[in-house]
Amino acid sequence: MRWSQTFIPTMKESPAEAEIISHKLLLRAGLVRKLTGGLYTFLPAGFRALKKVEQIVREEMDRAGALEVLMPALQPPDIWEKSGRLESAQDVLFHVKDRSKKNWVLGPTHEEVITTLVAGELSSYRQLPVSFYQVQTKFRDEIRPRFGLMRAKEFIMKDAYSFDIEDESANASYKRMYDAYGRIFARCGLQAFPVQADTGVMGGAHSHEFMVPADTGENEVVYSDSGDYAANIEKATSQGPLKRTLQESCGDVEKFETTNVKTIEDLSARFDVPAEHQIKTLVYMVDGKFVLLLLRGDDQLEETKLGSFLRSASFRSATDSEIHEQLRAYPGSLGAVGVEDIRVVADNALKGAAGMVTGANQDGYHLRNVDIERDIRINDWCDIRKVKAGELCLESGNPLKIRRAIEVGHVFKLGTKYSEALGATVLDENGKSVPCIMGCYGIGVTRTLQAVIEQCFDENGINWPTSVAPYQVCITALDVEMESEVMKLALKIYDELQAEGVDVILDDRPARPGIKFKDSELIGFPLRIGIGERSLAKGNVELKPKTGEMILCSPDETVSKALDWLEANSVN
Repeated sequence: MRWSQTFIPTMKESPAEAEIISHKLLLRAGLVRKLTGGLYTFLPAGFRALKKVEQIVREEMDRAGALEVLMPALQPPDIWEKSGRLESAQDVLFHVKDRSKKNWVLGPTHEEVITTLVAGELSSYRQLPVSFYQVQTKFRDEIRPRFGLMRAKEFIMKDAYSFDIEDESANASYKRMYDAYGRIFARCGLQAFPVQADTGVMGGAHSHEFMVPADTGENEVVYSDSGDYAANIEKATSQGPLKRTLQESCGDVEKFETTNVKTIEDLSARFDVPAEHQIKTLVYMVDGKFVLLLLRGDDQLEETKLGSFLRSASFRSATDSEIHEQLRAYPGSLGAVGVEDIRVVADNALKGAAGMVTGANQDGYHLRNVDIERDIRINDWCDIRKVKAGELCLESGNPLKIRRAIEVGHVFKLGTKYSEALGATVLDENGKSVPCIMGCYGIGVTRTLQAVIEQCFDENGINWPTSVAPYQVCITALDVEMESEVMKLALKIYDELQAEGVDVILDDRPARPGIKFKDSELIGFPLRIGIGERSLAKGNVELKPKTGEMILCSPDETVSKALDWLEANSVN
C-alpha cells in the first residue's frame, strides 16, 4: 500500500475526550474516529489491525475444534425470558421495536440463540461433543461508555459455545478453550494471565477471566508473586484480616451514648474503639425482603460475592427511610443484637468475635461487650468481604497483592442452566433424555486491540507487535520524485517485500522528513526502512526498529535484513 492511496489522519495533540493512553493513541494514530459516546468508526489502518486480531482468533478457534457460524444480532425477547436473563440482564439490554410494534433485543451475547439452535438440531449423544463460535458485533447499553473501545455500546466479540454429554468431556472442552485463549493473547503480543472469576449473570460452575496488567484497568486482580493464586477481587479469598478480632470472654452487653457518631471512623476517634473491634451493619433489600449484613468495621462489602451467595440478581441497599421504618434508627446506629424477624448474614471474619461494639438500633447509642455468637442470631455465615493486599493466600499462605488489569477474555463452564431452560437435550446411550452440559467463551476483539496499545507504547507512539500491526514495515522515502534514485530503490524494496508476503506501506507523501518520521513513530510500524539521498550516497539504507537500535545495511542487503528482523521478532 502506498501512503498516498490510503487514509491515515494522524493528530498532533490528544483529544480532550481521551482519558487513557491507548484511547489517545487510537485517535492520534488515525486508527478510529468517534461517532458519539460508545460508538467508533474504524479507519483503514485500524481496520487492518482489527482484522489481524480476528484472524488470530479464528485460527486458534479452528485449531481447538470449534466450528464457525454467524447468528443474528437481532433476537426475540422470549428466549431471554426462558433463560431468566430478560430481567437479570436488563441493565445492558437494548430493546427495539419493529414497524409492527413487536419487541426485539439487540444481542449482547448469544447463549440463548445457540442453545435454541442446538435444541432444534441435535438429538443424540453421538452428535456430541460439539463447539461453535462466531465473530460478530455485540450491543450493550453501557451507562457510561468510556476509555474508547474498552467500554463501548457497540463492539466486536468472539463468542464460542461448547456442548457435551458428560462432565468429563465438558471439562476437556473447557480446557481446550482455556488453552486456546492463552495462545491467542500470546500471538497478539499481550502479556495476559488467567484469574478465577465470578460467574455473574451468566451462571455456571466456574469461570476464568484473562487479564492484561494495566494501571488504567477497570478490574482489580488479587495475586501472589509465587504465581500459585490469581483471582478477580470480586471472587478473591484469603485467610482473612491480618488483625484478628477479640476472642476473649466479655461481660454483659452495655448500652452507651454516642451522640453525633455516624461512621466507623467517628466511633474510633471519639471512643477509642478500633475499627476491627466494631461490627458494621448494612441493610439490603433482597427480593423485596430486608436482610442485615454484618462485617468487621474495617472491612468492605464485596457485592458480587453477596450476589453469588444470595443467588439473586435482585438486591440493593435499603434507603434511609426504609431502614428507619424497619429498625427505628438511621445508619450510624444500626445493629443486629435482639433482631429476630430479619435475616442476618455475617461475614466469616466475625466468627468467634467477642468484646465488639455495634449500633443499638437507637439513634445516638451503641452497644459494647457484644459476643456475636452469644448476642446475635446469625442465619448465615459466608465470605462477603473484599480481600486486602498483604493478607495470606487461603491455599498456599503466600502474601497477596492487588493490581489493576484489563479483562480481555472470559471462559465459563455453564453446566445445564441454559440447556434445561431452552430444551437443548439429547438421548444418552441408554435412551434417556439429558440436558447438554455447556460452556461459553468470550473474547472482546476490539477491546483486545486496544489492550495491545495500552500495554505496548512509548513516549513517541504505539509499539505494535508484528502479528497485529497495520503494516509490519514502513518504507520512508525522503525523495518521492519518481525518477530519483531514492524512489527507484524504495519501489524495488517495496515490490520485493510484498512478494515475500510482508505487509508493507510506502510513505510516498511529499512531506518533510520530520513529519514522516513522527507519523511512523506515532502509528508504531515495527520496522521503518529509511532511504534518503545522503545515506544512499554513503551506500547505506537505514533499518530502524520501533523499539531497537538503528541497523545500517547496503541497498542489496535491505530486503534480507528486513526479513531476518521480522523473523526474529515474530510473535506467531
